Amino acid sequence: MAKPNQIHQALSRLLDAIRDSLSPEAAEALVNLRADQSTQDLLDDLAERHHESQLTPEELSEYEALVAAVELVSVLQAKARSVLNSRKAS
Repeated sequence: MAKPNQIHQALSRLLDAIRDSLSPEAAEALVNLRADQSTQDLLDDLAERHHESQLTPEELSEYEALVAAVELVSVLQAKARSVLNSRKAS
């Protein structure tokens, strides 16, 4: 089984193609992307109940999917910031 760091590195390499295709405008929009209030409220509720071990198996799956999505967006945002930083340095 792959270690978490190996998975993170593989995901990062896969997302490099997206980074390389971002215009400055798209990179800026991605950097500024935030969850809507309804999604944030759901995530907060699930997180709180997860820490209290009060999630049903279905809710746990939903929470894990949302956390994975947040992690993916975070990696994309880091790549978008690198696009913006490299353009400023040029």
